[in-house]
Amino acid sequence: MRSVRQCSRTACGRAAVATLTYVYADSTAVLGPLAQNAEPHSYDLCPAHAERLTAPRGWEVVRLTPEFTPNEPSRDDLLALADAVREAGRPSGSAVAPAVPDEVAEVLAQAPRRAHLRVLRGDG
Repeated sequence: MRSVRQCSRTACGRAAVATLTYVYADSTAVLGPLAQNAEPHSYDLCPAHAERLTAPRGWEVVRLTPEFTPNEPSRDDLLALADAVREAGRPSGSAVAPAVPDEVAEVLAQAPRRAHLRVLRGDG
């Protein structure tokens, strides 16, 4: 399921729909559709900030799409959400633990406890 990325502008909590990237060698700001992955040197913008974007004097703004609108949830997104809800609703006892050899389980059970995690020996 797609995660919702927020606008990079300070104090803006709206969902991002566009990605801004600067090409310093060409003095160009490129504004395109929201990138698949967040990159450290690009900025995600909401529709309002993408529409009002201006570049510094002497720079050119290249808009790859004339209008940026939020994407509607796809069928895959809805199915992934339904699967997650279904999985969360299962009783905790119904989960099947993977088989671990007795020797490994014994060593792990005697290992020091770290934070809130611990290894439980199964009823093998």
